[in-house]
Amino acid sequence: METPLQHSNVPASRPPLLGRVITTLYILGTLVLFVFSLDLLVSSLQNLGKSAAETIIMATSNPFTALFIGLLITAMIQSSSTTTALVVAFVASGSITLESAIPIIMGANIGTTITSTIVSLGFINKKKEFRRAVAAGTYHDFFNILTVFLLFPLEYYFRFLSDTSLYITQRFLNLPLIQAESIPTGWSGFTPVVDFFIRIIPSGFVLAVLSFGLLFLSIVLFRQLISRLLMASSPERFSRFFFKNTWKSFFWGLLTTAAIRSSTITTSVVVPIVAQKIITLRKAAPFILGANIGTTITAFIAATLNVNSSSAISIALVHFLINFFGVLVFYPIPFLRQIPLGLAYRLGRLTLRYRLVGFVYILTVFFFIPFSLIYLNKDSAETIRMGFRLTNHKTAEQKTIAVTLKQPSGNKSGEWLMYRSADNAPEEIIVIYRRNNMLMINKEMFLFNKPGYCWDGENKLGKYECCVEAILPSFSTASNLTFDSVYVFNRQYYQAPDSAIQRLYISRDYPAILKYTSQTGNRITETEEVVSISQE
Repeated sequence: METPLQHSNVPASRPPLLGRVITTLYILGTLVLFVFSLDLLVSSLQNLGKSAAETIIMATSNPFTALFIGLLITAMIQSSSTTTALVVAFVASGSITLESAIPIIMGANIGTTITSTIVSLGFINKKKEFRRAVAAGTYHDFFNILTVFLLFPLEYYFRFLSDTSLYITQRFLNLPLIQAESIPTGWSGFTPVVDFFIRIIPSGFVLAVLSFGLLFLSIVLFRQLISRLLMASSPERFSRFFFKNTWKSFFWGLLTTAAIRSSTITTSVVVPIVAQKIITLRKAAPFILGANIGTTITAFIAATLNVNSSSAISIALVHFLINFFGVLVFYPIPFLRQIPLGLAYRLGRLTLRYRLVGFVYILTVFFFIPFSLIYLNKDSAETIRMGFRLTNHKTAEQKTIAVTLKQPSGNKSGEWLMYRSADNAPEEIIVIYRRNNMLMINKEMFLFNKPGYCWDGENKLGKYECCVEAILPSFSTASNLTFDSVYVFNRQYYQAPDSAIQRLYISRDYPAILKYTSQTGNRITETEEVVSISQE
């Protein structure tokens, strides 16, 4: 018989203090890797070529396609933290605009729920536990799907999320609107290392792949550590501590998820607890909703540690607003609160009768529908390429500017990509938003109204009054291009002399400024006019 002395070669357990130190260093190491990979990702995206930048923007120019791209990517990598951090980096580098990024965030919000649903399938060999597990695993799904169904149309038609986030960013955080190329970095400690990588790996695409891999690795390592720590305690102790009452459950879900930066862990832990009837799904729901808000901390970390611009902070704020408004609408009101719960319970009962329903649900919602809709919408965007000649009449200097307009087919909203050089990535991305008789070019508004109609506006040059001066049935440029129904807008700045006037010629058919003149008195000082146009 073996004696205890024979086991003396078994390593002794790690001292508690040493274990805590190692765990702390591990957490700090993954955080440093996370920040570095984001810094490298922003730089690599800024170094991508023209074709790569156009591919990214084309893929996200249709909001429906962008929504399912976010869903599909997140479902495949099972990490919304990675997707949202990636989107923040895209916005920070100027590769996509805030408006194009919002549907991706919405899709990621749905895609992240796949993990808890997969966890619930582990109970398939236990009848009653399987029903409760599926209900717990899919409650998160239905809640986020319903939230997207509510907010997506509000954003698409009224820019509800983008305008709200920009207003909060500029009004309360005092961050100016600046261009991507002039974004100041909030953390520059990795600059020498990032510069070194850029020197030895000149390919922006390779750098982007490398930085994405490091970003994903940092989040996976962090998730594995926290998952082990959470699983160390028994489900009974976990439930007694976290689910005493609604508010405590909600805030513990929020704080725990914010601390570990992963809602997939916290929501997945709830599934076996509900399945084993330690708590009910109704009691677990506030914890899941809190986790839904707590997961938005990753986007804030990515934004604040890497950039200090309004667009990057705004997209992080959008992620919070999506989940916050979802909770605000679907939880306080009893009737609405019952909708996601009822859908989850019904699916749970259905899987009890037909075990394959759970697998069919995952394949359909997270893969088949996104793949199908992305494929069906692959040709739903159109490209308009325009060339402009900019003339400075004071110096007689002329420049050529290339503009590529990306927009969904049949929709006058989209984005301008402005190029100063044919071989470079776009130097500026301008958001175009068209609804009825209003055209927004970035934050500048033009109203297609009767001559004499005026309104106030503001841009980087100051406050101005803009008026409809005339409506031209036909307008021809110096290069013999002809356009119908062209509105002439007269713009005058309040702080400028009365003789300083800007005129802008805008067609109702093309959401673009066909001609722009600036004059002082009777002398024209600057002209920008379209000289070529083609449609793909």
